[in-house]
Amino acid sequence: MAAGALFFLQGVCFASWASRIPTIQQRLGLSEATLGLVLLALPAGSMIALPFSGLWVARKGSALVALTALVFYGMALVGLGLAGSLPALLTVLFVFGFTGNVVNISVNTQAVGVEALYGRSVMASFHGLWSLAGFVAAGVGAGMIGAGVPPLPHFLGMGLFMLAVLAACSRFLLSDSPGEPTGGKRVFVMPDRELLGLGLMAFCSMICEGAMFDWSGVYFQRVVGAETDWVGSGYAAFMAMMASGRFLADGLTRRFGLRRVFQVSGLLITLGLMLAVMLPRLSTAIVGFMLVGLGVSSVVPLVYGAAGRSRTMSPGVALAAVSSIGFLGFLIGPPLIGLVAGVASLRGSFTLIAALGLGVAVLGSRRAA
Repeated sequence: MAAGALFFLQGVCFASWASRIPTIQQRLGLSEATLGLVLLALPAGSMIALPFSGLWVARKGSALVALTALVFYGMALVGLGLAGSLPALLTVLFVFGFTGNVVNISVNTQAVGVEALYGRSVMASFHGLWSLAGFVAAGVGAGMIGAGVPPLPHFLGMGLFMLAVLAACSRFLLSDSPGEPTGGKRVFVMPDRELLGLGLMAFCSMICEGAMFDWSGVYFQRVVGAETDWVGSGYAAFMAMMASGRFLADGLTRRFGLRRVFQVSGLLITLGLMLAVMLPRLSTAIVGFMLVGLGVSSVVPLVYGAAGRSRTMSPGVALAAVSSIGFLGFLIGPPLIGLVAGVASLRGSFTLIAALGLGVAVLGSRRAA
């Protein structure tokens, strides 16, 4: 339960920011192209943090690192609500990405330890709690937008909620054994062929996830033409199906195997995005985003679970190595969408992401085979 609470808090914090991106864009008067470049600060911070995250987790233990990082993650969220200029937003968004990735590596290392105690796959269920939290936070964000509440009080309330939950669950976390990580004192260790293949799969999935996280609200606002109260409906639909799929993924993988799960996931991503592009109406766009959420739901959890069982690296370092490749999707996706939208349109950007979604099915077939 304690490890699950960490995943829930991580999802609440990130989705609270994502739900208010259109509001912050309007407040600062940012174009799509400028917003795409601004959003680059978050994955840039994540990428910088990746090698240090694995090192810190291996040396200090995942429990201590997760608790500390989540406190700073919540503080960075409040900072995003305070940012009143473009330079301030860029700076805080970089810190938000850095602390968020330290949280990501540490809580997934906790989950690997819990999975080992269970003796079966439970990683996808933990990620389901992350997605469930995102769905809840997206709903809260939509309510805040409808009520005209500015981002700062919204984010401050979420930060206080995070502190309260952390205080309640901190003493129940799994105690791992800090020590010298594989690779000695180096902050980066080259992944082996096994981890490289897992990282490439995560890369394809995270490009699609990044598109949903950062651009779903803008897409519904600019392309679908949704009313203010419905701007967050696409993101909420995506997160709802993502959460549902993750709670089912462990059982489906045991029944049908990794290859079939990855194939179907890639096809669902592409079908959902193309539906939203070809029929950009509120009802069809919501259905399309639901299919995307179901498609991406199982990929990253199953990849992370396999990486945590690496025989050549400690769990924290292996997860950092795979995440370093996967997070390039977050790094490339948001600015790519903004730049293509600036040259062509947002619909053109989402068509490109749909084509990349097929990479999940192709790489998954080869990897699992």
